[in-house]
Amino acid sequence: MTDRRFVTNRRRFVGALSASYFLTPGLFAEDLLLTPRLTEGPFYPDKLPLDKDNDLIVINDSTTPAVGEITHLSGKILDAGGRPIKDATIEIWQCDANAVYLHTADSVPKAAQRDKNFQGFGHFTTGSAGEYRFRTIKPVPYPGRPAPHIHFMIKKGGRELLTSQIFIAGHQNNARDGVFRGLRDIVDAELVQAEFKPIKESNPGEFAANFDIVLGQTPDDRALPSRVGSNS
Repeated sequence: MTDRRFVTNRRRFVGALSASYFLTPGLFAEDLLLTPRLTEGPFYPDKLPLDKDNDLIVINDSTTPAVGEITHLSGKILDAGGRPIKDATIEIWQCDANAVYLHTADSVPKAAQRDKNFQGFGHFTTGSAGEYRFRTIKPVPYPGRPAPHIHFMIKKGGRELLTSQIFIAGHQNNARDGVFRGLRDIVDAELVQAEFKPIKESNPGEFAANFDIVLGQTPDDRALPSRVGSNS
């Protein structure tokens, strides 16, 4: 798998350079490859849950955990130069183990199917090292989306910086998924995949996944839109 942290960003701008630039010593910096943008999808929660912490397995003080394979998802949010981004908020959302999203357009028709113990959405604000962490479930396929995935959005200072998705590295359904297939560039496809590795000696058979997110130098200038009540 491509090393997402230390591959030169050359391919993103070589086509725009004149021949004389190739004679300039030290032109190409060892920048990190930017995490590709992907569609938000229709199921960003239209009503955010009261419990929005980074543990999606247990809601508030409930003693009943969510159904699914527990996964510890972690990583860092970095800029293109590899510097950590502090005070960035990462939100994640995904369907439960029964393929139901926390959105009335999905959860109401599937009320009997929904795992009411799965939080479905969570957020975390990075510290000085740019780190984030969640406890969630290993993603599962959804009707119309055969590749298991986790949606995420990065915000900072009232702005959206990036919206994308995390796929399971090497999953057999990735090539059948319309969103994943839209990544025509092989390197971009590598940059949205994470390995979900079993944690050795973990009694309940938990997984760990590490996924670093690299943002561009210039944040999105759009004002942060309101999504409550929106199905876009």
